[in-house]
Amino acid sequence: MTFEEYKNAVATLNRWAYEYYTLDAPSVTDAEYDALYREAAGYEAANPDRVAADSPTLRVGGVVLEGFEKARHIERMWSLEDLFNSAELAAWLERVRKVLGGGSSGDLFKGELSFICEPKFDGASLSLVYENGELTRAVTRGDGAIGENIVNNARFIRGAPHKIAAKELLEVRGEVVIYKEQFEAINTERAEKGESLFANPRNAASGSLRQFDPKIVARRKLIFLPWGIGAGAASLDSASGLAQMNRLLEFGFNAPPFCRACKNADEIEAAYRDLMAMRGEIPMLLDGMVIKLDDLAQRAQLGWTIKFPRWAAAYKFPAVEKRTRLISVDWQVGRTGVVTPVGNLAPVEIEGAIIERVTLHNAGEIARLGARLGDMVAVIRSGDVIPKILRVFEADRNDGEARSEIIAPESCPSCGSRLFNDGAILRCQNLDCDARMVNSLIFFASKRALNIDGLGKEIIMQLYDAGRIRHIEDIFALNVASFNGLEGFKDKRINLLLEGIKNSKNCELWRFINSLGIERIGEGAAKKIANVFGESWDTQSEADFLALDGFGSEMSSSLAEFLQINRDRVNKLKEIIKPIVNAVKVENSRFAGKTIVITGSFEVSRDEIKNLLEIRGAKVSSSASKKTDFVFAGEDAGSKLEKALELGVKVLEWNDFREDFGL
Repeated sequence: MTFEEYKNAVATLNRWAYEYYTLDAPSVTDAEYDALYREAAGYEAANPDRVAADSPTLRVGGVVLEGFEKARHIERMWSLEDLFNSAELAAWLERVRKVLGGGSSGDLFKGELSFICEPKFDGASLSLVYENGELTRAVTRGDGAIGENIVNNARFIRGAPHKIAAKELLEVRGEVVIYKEQFEAINTERAEKGESLFANPRNAASGSLRQFDPKIVARRKLIFLPWGIGAGAASLDSASGLAQMNRLLEFGFNAPPFCRACKNADEIEAAYRDLMAMRGEIPMLLDGMVIKLDDLAQRAQLGWTIKFPRWAAAYKFPAVEKRTRLISVDWQVGRTGVVTPVGNLAPVEIEGAIIERVTLHNAGEIARLGARLGDMVAVIRSGDVIPKILRVFEADRNDGEARSEIIAPESCPSCGSRLFNDGAILRCQNLDCDARMVNSLIFFASKRALNIDGLGKEIIMQLYDAGRIRHIEDIFALNVASFNGLEGFKDKRINLLLEGIKNSKNCELWRFINSLGIERIGEGAAKKIANVFGESWDTQSEADFLALDGFGSEMSSSLAEFLQINRDRVNKLKEIIKPIVNAVKVENSRFAGKTIVITGSFEVSRDEIKNLLEIRGAKVSSSASKKTDFVFAGEDAGSKLEKALELGVKVLEWNDFREDFGL
């Protein structure tokens, strides 16, 4: 084989691979592919200095990996706000128009809007990263900021091209799905082997992505369907989301089975009904319809909350409903002391999952349903969250069987102390309650909270059972003598643990707030609270919290109630831990109220720069527009910098702003 023949063989093999993995339409047999592959491999063995960079022999395909490396998304992957009915759709559209119309004035946008309506696939989200047209990374959603790089598996996903006609870096976001027919075949094969079955196609897709052997991924016949762009969107040179998606189709990505442009609620509702009617004919599972504002400049104007973009929402399909019997109710104590009822059901299958337990939310929900033990009930999986009871079939009570009322407990099922009852919510306020305190201690020390090195769940339970800790502050009173008589603790381990506890002091304020386990207040909300209010965060009113961007009434009231009940405890912990407040006064910063875009690489991470800007009152945007005030440009700044220069936006380099941050 000559060098020219070898290059032609590589091109042919890559074309055949594209037909097989991307188009799902192979033009040759496996034997023909293998024969040419062996010829190319033979040439490479004899000429190791002339191996083509895109040779299929360089892929990891046959290598079983031991694990996946963590990878940071260049731009964050967001969730979507869920809408469940026409009223919620109307409210969402009004919010969109209000922000575009000026927001604070309350004026609604009077112009014509255009929305893209596409299926919401029930699969696993994945971000494909292309550099100079080559697929270099494939990162799972993870926590939105960091996922796992599964690029070797992604090369065997249909609809995920190995090469695209794009010169600049591009993040292509999409959903990895499995056809319903393929899902049944996989479960049939697993059943024959005596293996556990996948509950639903989404779980099968997610589980397949994390296989360490790419050959298993290839056999699962996964499909990638794009739904958006992360970094590099400006390189597509488009002002429209629909035009961006059409460019992706030109690159070789698969088109969704449904896509419609809509201009108002009536057209969106019509698209929703049409998509729902054809739901059964579409080969993969859908759980709703995604609505996205088409104009990219309007998207930038709307921006994001701490959880999702304001310019997109998921209009969820009605959940599948099944009948079964409510057998009994358990009352469980949560981390914040809330006591919630959980219904035990006669097992019922819903979309591939066996449902035996449902949330009853609270005593008020039981009263609303009028549920009794032994009732036949309608069970749904609403919004793909915890299954719940939709209604009770009261007519079925004429079967002669007695139906016992569900009585809410007056005492905590864990510690026996009297419960606080506001008519709907039951709450154990006993800070010594085992069920509450152990979970609170575990969360407090966890990585997402104070991140106390070495103090994991098992050790906390061991210390608690031995009476060495009873409250959160007891953690900081531990010493060498505290471990006397406890199995598994030697000097080195004890010293490392005590060092970890010591190092957790003077943590960032948001970590301290998050570690308290306040109901409905997660990591993102804790950062917002710390950045805006600083050390006075715990003296704010419910109205102050409600004014925060992205905070609703439930979050605000939960936070205010927690502080009212636990103010003394919070003050005591603040004295011990002394969390660090990184915020500066907004009025002292030249970045306050400014919209800023960060591009390129710096001496510190872009996430750190983003945090430093936000605590100074700036808004960090993912793309440049006429409303952008500054662009921070580091090394290898790309299309965002070019766009900023075109728009006349002021560009700052590292030395221009590092002094503002004290770096």
